[in-house]
Amino acid sequence: MESTNRSSSHAVYNIKLHVVFVTKYRRRTLTPEVLAYLKEAFANILAAWRCRLLEFGGEADHVHLLIDIHPALDISVLINNLKTASARRARNRFAEHLADFYWKPLFWHRAYFVGSVGEASLETVRAYVNAQGTVEHARKSGAKKQKPPA
Repeated sequence: MESTNRSSSHAVYNIKLHVVFVTKYRRRTLTPEVLAYLKEAFANILAAWRCRLLEFGGEADHVHLLIDIHPALDISVLINNLKTASARRARNRFAEHLADFYWKPLFWHRAYFVGSVGEASLETVRAYVNAQGTVEHARKSGAKKQKPPA
């Protein structure tokens, strides 16, 4: 996984999310051609939001996205925009194919999954945070002992 930190004027960040969208009624509408189109559509939509699509995969009834996001974003707004914009594009591009599955302009189920992803496990980060200010942390980080003020 790409671990490069990014920066803006006031923040250094590295925020990765795993997102899963499921088709409405879990209909198996996602052919290889639709999946290829969605990969490109998601990449373009995310670029407009100052985000990046790192990985994409899917099956006939759902897709997985690994995305790199900017810290100023409201995740629920981003997710809803991704669903709305990708559904609109897919319905326009594959109208005839999708008409066999949906008689209304539907595409994604309203629910979704989103989880944060990092290189360090939750337990590793938890232990690091809990060790802050301890002698053990100072020894491992190479911090020099300060003399108490006289």
